[in-house]
Amino acid sequence: MEKQISKPTGHLALKDRKQTGAHYTPNKLSDFVVSQIVNHIDLKATKTLLIADPAIGDGELLESLAKNLIKNSNLHINAQGFDIDAAAINASKGRMIKIPEVKSDINQTDFIDYVLEQTDNNLFRTHYPQLFDAVIANPPYVRTQVLGAKRAQLLSKQFGLKGRVDLYHAFILGIAKLMKPGGILGIIVSNRFMTTKSGEQIRKNILDLFDIIHIWDFGDTQLFEAAVLPAVLLLRRKDQTSTHQYQPEFTSIYSINNVKEQKIFSSVFDAILSEGIVQVTNKGVFKVKQGYLDANGVWKISNKEVDDWIKKVDSHTRMLFSGVGKIRVGVKTTADNVFINGDWTEEDRPELLQKLTTHHVARKYKSFTKGYKLILYPHESVNGIRNVIDIDKFPKSKKYLNKHKAQLENRKYVIEAGRKWYEIWVPQDPQLWSKPKIVFRDISKKPTFWLDLNGTIVNGDCYWLVSDQNNNELLWLVLAIANSTFIESFYDHKFNNKLYSGRRRFISQYVEKFPLPDPRSDLSLEIIQLSKKIYNTLPENVDTMENEIDNLVWKSFGFSDKEIAR
Repeated sequence: MEKQISKPTGHLALKDRKQTGAHYTPNKLSDFVVSQIVNHIDLKATKTLLIADPAIGDGELLESLAKNLIKNSNLHINAQGFDIDAAAINASKGRMIKIPEVKSDINQTDFIDYVLEQTDNNLFRTHYPQLFDAVIANPPYVRTQVLGAKRAQLLSKQFGLKGRVDLYHAFILGIAKLMKPGGILGIIVSNRFMTTKSGEQIRKNILDLFDIIHIWDFGDTQLFEAAVLPAVLLLRRKDQTSTHQYQPEFTSIYSINNVKEQKIFSSVFDAILSEGIVQVTNKGVFKVKQGYLDANGVWKISNKEVDDWIKKVDSHTRMLFSGVGKIRVGVKTTADNVFINGDWTEEDRPELLQKLTTHHVARKYKSFTKGYKLILYPHESVNGIRNVIDIDKFPKSKKYLNKHKAQLENRKYVIEAGRKWYEIWVPQDPQLWSKPKIVFRDISKKPTFWLDLNGTIVNGDCYWLVSDQNNNELLWLVLAIANSTFIESFYDHKFNNKLYSGRRRFISQYVEKFPLPDPRSDLSLEIIQLSKKIYNTLPENVDTMENEIDNLVWKSFGFSDKEIAR
């Protein structure tokens, strides 16, 4: 998640925040994390507590933790803070000096470098690191493309990370190296790591290194200025001498529509201690769930109600969407102004232009007829192998691309990968475009899946699916299931993950797990016929047919009329 700073102190310019991962943390969230740490730390185990913030910003988190510990114990408190920004360090020192009871050591240094220095394997080292009793952290969230390939590769090697590296992954592993067994970590991160493939490695690392006490997923409560969906993790560093078994608790809060609120709270932090439908003043209506962590694959909340619902669906599932065909992402050019929004004229129109499907034509079952764009697509399929086209054979396309050669050659990652300068960064196999395919929006409040029979190329704001079994009847069933209210409920039960304003992400790793009932059942055959009828009726009104097919989909997974109405 992006580094949060409690107040806009001015020490980081806006343009620098993207590079450093810096934004602002609400004070109430700081207080919430502090209270959870203090509630779980063993204040009787030692006379002196060493606490730390590895990305201190202006010191709000560390100051709050220190003050709370002083108020609740008679212990000596030593505090350490780290940051690379000089102005942030000065602001932190200004805060901590006002707490004379606390001995503080605020360092202008990169915490990752500090960890590596303290934990090297030098046989001649003369000192060993002090280990922290408690850490409060909101580490910087800086993605691979911002870190740079060399830095990302170095972090991967140093911390044993695999796949796409985010800086906060290294922070979590670094913190673990410098914590006492039984020490408490309260950390604010982006909730996306719990459900994405790129977060799989760090999820495993956390389970190996820590006992998870509680996770709070604050969902789309809009706690931050930036579009960040935060989660708070309360962790205890594993102690091999302890025999205590932890059942990780999980709490989530997400907005909900068209439901009359039952309880009113003045803040999200009061509401999240409740359960059920709540109204938060000046925020909206939310559903709070209390349960436990299901760490089987993606991390999600579970409870008896969720478990029973999923079991019912599983018992009526005969295959998954992944069994129909591979879910593919659309093409990504990394130079849309050249390949898609080009300045070509009718007279010099490139020969390689093809019709492009984007989210602008999205509609359930059948796309709108207007809104298509064009793409210059310099790839072809020869004997089943995708190749880049020889542009010498297409003079108008070559002339146009040469006009933009400087920009295209500046995509160093394309050149370094041994690709031609005029290639699209993420192409797809052109021989598949002509096949019937289901296309769907990446981000949408409601599932929006449609059948494309026009052989269009799919843009990177959408995903698509071709039947690997050449069974196009299955596509009609997929279409109906994917557009149903049932799949909305399945998504929320299975993944429990939304963006702001109730928007869901329909990405490969979710959609490939969508269920299908027995395609040969009477209900499925009826659904398939209705799906075709809706497609052929559009753009005329199909509301009645959609309601009918929606009801059939629910029944195909074993739900009664009473359960569907609820």
